[in-house]
Amino acid sequence: MKFTPFGIKNQEFNKSVRGYDRDEVNAFLERLSDEFEQLQNENEKLKNELERQEEQLKEYKRIEKNLQQAMLNQTESTSKTVDSAKKQTALMIKEAELKSAQLIEKAKESANSVRDSVLKLREERKLLIARIKALIDSQSSLLEMNVQNIDTRPKKKEVLQEQTNQEEQSDINVDDILEKLL
Repeated sequence: MKFTPFGIKNQEFNKSVRGYDRDEVNAFLERLSDEFEQLQNENEKLKNELERQEEQLKEYKRIEKNLQQAMLNQTESTSKTVDSAKKQTALMIKEAELKSAQLIEKAKESANSVRDSVLKLREERKLLIARIKALIDSQSSLLEMNVQNIDTRPKKKEVLQEQTNQEEQSDINVDDILEKLL
């Protein structure tokens, strides 16, 4: 049988001839009932507080679990981000190295092309100088032949002398030109 404050208050006892003092028993039962009710109320409050604390503990555990999961996710995300950044950096470095190698190769090709062009121009210059010298030599030979022919003709001697002087001046100018070209 479970005791309740109401049950204690209304408890009936059998009466006997020399039994307990009824007022004293009722007063005691009244005090006992009040104390029991107070204890029961405190017990109920403690149960409610315990339930509230258990609910709060459950909430804290749920929050803790969520925080741990968030931290784990953040750690994984950070790790993935770092790995991704490392991969991108490595890729960018490889691309830069490839581009620099291509630029170096193009520069070498360009330098070789310029060098070949310079060599070709030097050869053409030598050939041109040789042709000019050959032309000058052939013209000089022709002039000498003309001078010899003129020597046999007395009238034209003065004219030929003048032409020879002009040719000598022409030779000097041609030599100057050749020196400038060289």
